[in-house]
Amino acid sequence: MNGVIVIDKPAEFTSFDVIAVVRKLTGQRKAGHTGTLDPNATGVLPILLGDATKAQDLILNHDKSYRAEFKLGLTTDTLDIWGTPTGRAFSDFSENDITDILPQFRGEICQIPPMYSAVQMNGQRLYDLARQGIEVERESRNVTIYSLELVGFEKSTQSGILEISCSKGTYIRTLIDDIGRQLGCGAVMTSLRRTSACGFTENDCITLEALKRIVSEGQLEEYMRSVESMFMQCGYVAVSDAQAKRFINGGALNIDRTYLAKIDVKDKTVYRVKAKNGMFLGLGITDTEKGLLKIYLHMNISLNN
Repeated sequence: MNGVIVIDKPAEFTSFDVIAVVRKLTGQRKAGHTGTLDPNATGVLPILLGDATKAQDLILNHDKSYRAEFKLGLTTDTLDIWGTPTGRAFSDFSENDITDILPQFRGEICQIPPMYSAVQMNGQRLYDLARQGIEVERESRNVTIYSLELVGFEKSTQSGILEISCSKGTYIRTLIDDIGRQLGCGAVMTSLRRTSACGFTENDCITLEALKRIVSEGQLEEYMRSVESMFMQCGYVAVSDAQAKRFINGGALNIDRTYLAKIDVKDKTVYRVKAKNGMFLGLGITDTEKGLLKIYLHMNISLNN
């Protein structure tokens, strides 16, 4: 069983809790996910099963989208509503006040990871240190906010909703905290839902309850996404039977003997490699100096399937 099941992660489940449930329901021991969601967050969590786990570190599209709720005038140690309050301030901002400062947070920005995060420092998770009351200096990191829009705001409660599209490694809690700092009143995240990840959206999701029913009815294969589905942003090259056999046996292909010879191929470009019948064989990466399409991801398959 090789492929992707896109789960709508429920609140109060860790990402690893979800994996444990999926393993139990599917009987598949090899499982992984494409990006941790905090326990209180919900939404799109692609779960990789079987040989799909080999693609976990090769996924090219790590962009994600979120719908986040926030409240002004409050700060906590975790930067969200579930933490211990660390400050309160008067807040009487309007929707325009917020939209006026949002351009400062679009594009490439610097973030400092929160102490309550899974980032490792000297072999220890930051959240383990935070729980001991230890705060350490963290290096800032560059992330990209592709879009950031205020889609709702209630002045009477100083609460609103943001829709965000961003790069891998972005902390939405930190983004909201930084917005609160810029306004001078503080802010906390009050809910978070991931609406897309790795090319999958909410429409691709099933709940754990639905998965249980699907497995019991023997319909799991109908809901399984292919490994190839994680790489649809890549172009593809169809190869001959002989080339397909060579590729699945771990051999690089001569670019000049493929369709790629007819186009302007860039070095280190990843392509989906497919047999004549459309079967996904894996991923190749170009080495223009040697004129080869080398193995980037190799699927354990038989051409007789």
